[in-house]
Amino acid sequence: MDFLTQGQLAYLTNLRHALHRTPEVSGQERETAARITRELQALGPDRIWQGLGGHGVAAEFKGAKPGPTVLLRCELDGLPIRELSSLPYRSEVPGQGHLCGHDGHMVSMLGVAMALAQRPATGRVIVLFQPAEETGAGAQAVIEDARWPELRPDFAFAYHNLPGRPLGEIGLRPGPGNCASRGMQVLFEGKSSHAAAPEDGLSPAVAMAALMTELPALSHGAIGDADFALATLTHAKLGEPSFGIAPADGELRVTLRSMTNARMDEMVAQAQTLVAARTADLRSDVAWHDVFRAVVNDPDATEIARHTARAQGLALHEMAHPLRWSEDFGRFGDDGAKAALLYIGAGTDHPQLHNPDYDFPDALIPLTAGLFHGITRSLLGGPEA
Repeated sequence: MDFLTQGQLAYLTNLRHALHRTPEVSGQERETAARITRELQALGPDRIWQGLGGHGVAAEFKGAKPGPTVLLRCELDGLPIRELSSLPYRSEVPGQGHLCGHDGHMVSMLGVAMALAQRPATGRVIVLFQPAEETGAGAQAVIEDARWPELRPDFAFAYHNLPGRPLGEIGLRPGPGNCASRGMQVLFEGKSSHAAAPEDGLSPAVAMAALMTELPALSHGAIGDADFALATLTHAKLGEPSFGIAPADGELRVTLRSMTNARMDEMVAQAQTLVAARTADLRSDVAWHDVFRAVVNDPDATEIARHTARAQGLALHEMAHPLRWSEDFGRFGDDGAKAALLYIGAGTDHPQLHNPDYDFPDALIPLTAGLFHGITRSLLGGPEA
């Protein structure tokens, strides 16, 4: 981990604070991507791609001999959450904040890119700064980009910081690591009427009341069970605030969550059946948002990360269960890469992800950069290999 000089570490820390001040939400990461591009250009990679899947940026560091392609991925986007802190570098953008740590993830991978000025012995490293992770759209958009075949990796690695675990602890879990999830939006359209004559209208109230019980009842089991399912009612709206109108319109929002993609397919079918049964006399429409596939960590890639972490003397945590929250990194495994997402402790008393007072721990920058640089060397060798 001492491959970063004190000057480089100070630079990366200051850069992280600068990125923290100016967050951009999913799909709007134009200035963040431009800043990352300038940083990469200064490091002299063999190639840079811009505008991947939106505002994504990637850089290639190529070895002298043929070998596998290793993708290191991080995220560009912040959150539409107001930051509440007294930090000197707190967000300057009203209603937006880097409250998930993507600013820290970015500078970690830039630290690896600094070290890759000394090229790998074989193959190549692609450092990807991906857009729109928070909505679940970014990884798929990158993969659907016409230039993706030029980048497609054999191995893919990423990490997410994890509050509640000891600072710097490396969490590993082969197999399911993060749940699949998606947002279900149900719109109802009936017929309004005078509140004194509700029988002359068609209110969605009865259907909505039933579904507000039936959809959450799709929940089953506990995390770690193959048939685990969780359906969470997140929003309900019926008509407009009034005493004189029996409502015509309504909306429900429910988040579905499962440990496997196959279980998610079952939940989607069950939820759609319930809506159809309750809306035979109404017009209804179901739309899906924030669609995340499950992260399923490849055993070989996970073992490479485990071996590297042990060699660097880092504390390991073999995770018994996957995490209930979602991450769109799973798309890279679906695309054929041997992929592993690592879960790196941010501190036992650290504010949780998406809390308004969350801030990425700067102490993780050298540790994570060193770990991922070590992973590339274990697969591709170094300049003296």
